[in-house]
Amino acid sequence: CSAIDACETSNGGCSAKAECRRTTPGNRACVCNAGYTGDGIVCLEINPCLENNGGCDRNAECTQTGPNQAVCNCLKGYSGDGKRCTYISLCSHNNGGCSEFAICNDTELTERTCTCKQNYIGDGFKCRGNIFQELLRDSNTSRFYFHLEALSIRDIAGPGPFTLFVPRTDVLNSNPRVKDWIARGVMAQILRYHIVGCANLLYKDLTTVTNITSLQGDPIHISSSQNSLVLNNKAEVILSDAVGTNGVIHVINQILIP
Repeated sequence: CSAIDACETSNGGCSAKAECRRTTPGNRACVCNAGYTGDGIVCLEINPCLENNGGCDRNAECTQTGPNQAVCNCLKGYSGDGKRCTYISLCSHNNGGCSEFAICNDTELTERTCTCKQNYIGDGFKCRGNIFQELLRDSNTSRFYFHLEALSIRDIAGPGPFTLFVPRTDVLNSNPRVKDWIARGVMAQILRYHIVGCANLLYKDLTTVTNITSLQGDPIHISSSQNSLVLNNKAEVILSDAVGTNGVIHVINQILIP
């Protein structure tokens, strides 16, 4: 007589995902393979994600990849290896893309708001201060700013409103008369002739007037020529409507002389 091997045929009636183990002659035990659970006759894959999120961070997604195997991936708005996920603050890097003069506030995952600081205006991505400050921030107008500073002219730092016609930097740098005006002590009057007080005149407003009075006291004549605005029949407005908290800046291509 020979012992009957209960596992010899059809895996002993065990599941295909189980191991048939001989015990005594004619008997066997069915043991589910690693990664499976059951009585050996029926073996089911173990999904580790069903318990404690598979060991992943609570801010991670557990994805089953095989029997009792899974990967952890941090949710959107978080970074890490999946076992540990850290909230990503958009505002922590480069002020969240907001202006340097804005406050960045995280609101929800992958979202933030940008709000201009006090004494600045704008959408938060671009914030503007008063027109005296704005002169320095633009290379087209920075030379005019330095001339104002050199002569301690700070009229446009006040509450305003003001309308400012600024000769472009290269125009001020290349005009030989500027040094003569400075030497003669009349440069302050030249600069004030480019400033209009008590008025915030945008380009569209300038098209409706013909004369405005400068801080220097003399009038500035405004006319239209070939869809352009021209001051004193000479200086053309080439950039317009740079709005600040206390007025507006227009860039012109000539120096106005009272």
